[in-house]
Amino acid sequence: MLKLGKVIADLSKPNQVELVLKGGRGGRGNQHFATSTRQVPRFAEDGEKGEEKEVILELKLLADVGLLGFPNVGKSTFLSVVTDARPKIANYHFTTLEPNLGVVKMKDGDGFVIADIPGIIEGASEGVGLGIRFLRHVERTRLLLHFLDVSGLEGRNPVEDFYTINKELAKYSEKLAKRKQIIVANKMDVVQDEKLVKQVEELAKKENLELYKISAATKQGVQELIDHVYEVLKTLPKEELVEIEDKKVYTLDDEEDKWEIKKENGIFIVTGKPIERLLRRVNMEDNESFYYLQKSLRNMGVDSKLREMGVCEGDTVMLEDWEFEWEN
Repeated sequence: MLKLGKVIADLSKPNQVELVLKGGRGGRGNQHFATSTRQVPRFAEDGEKGEEKEVILELKLLADVGLLGFPNVGKSTFLSVVTDARPKIANYHFTTLEPNLGVVKMKDGDGFVIADIPGIIEGASEGVGLGIRFLRHVERTRLLLHFLDVSGLEGRNPVEDFYTINKELAKYSEKLAKRKQIIVANKMDVVQDEKLVKQVEELAKKENLELYKISAATKQGVQELIDHVYEVLKTLPKEELVEIEDKKVYTLDDEEDKWEIKKENGIFIVTGKPIERLLRRVNMEDNESFYYLQKSLRNMGVDSKLREMGVCEGDTVMLEDWEFEWEN
């Protein structure tokens, strides 16, 4: 399957919410640090930086049944007959440029959703034409109706068309290529050569697939196909069709409060989230703010740890990007 990156979230359930990137904690204003002796502090706390990543939002239709087939095989006509959808229909290729959805309403009040996927052509899985845009909408369907034009009016070979489209499905996704299919031999009312119908019958037998012969234009065989599709859908479970490859679980872990001191080349280097947060709310040019830094480091135990590690007067201490000289 052609991918531009990892799938990090799949919004396919009602009211589903996913945290894709973690934002930084908000900063506190100077009033937060006010005391009885320092009523208007001249320092505040900046907000922490959040995570940054470039993501692609991709829309994929949610439908139970997808209509496959080369352009102009009658998918849009079929959709207009079995649902209230009104797709643009004309006798030329690529009338459908965007997928159309329709709801089939059954007599018992139940129903299912059909997606008319625009004609997929050879090379679609490599992005030829609008191939990738079309193929991604097929992923969510549980059942595929593969429309073949058996009229002979277009001069195409329906058997070759069947294998061409399935080849593109396999290139795009092995899982998609294994999705259940029903062959629909359309335009039975205007068949020019019975040999084409015979070839499709042999194809269905060879591939062990069900075959329905219909005419979407005259509605011949359409209701029988819809009734069968409804029964088949009852046997097909709704599965997770997208594998999440980079699922993150965000928690307030201990790393938020950890700091450490390392000694490298005679320099004491103090790092950690608490140190970062402290430095962001300190104005190094203000004596009052600098006093607050020293007091906070003592309260955190940084002073004690430095002495324990043998810091001496005149030694260099690094707090993130800031360099200080130690004084006893």
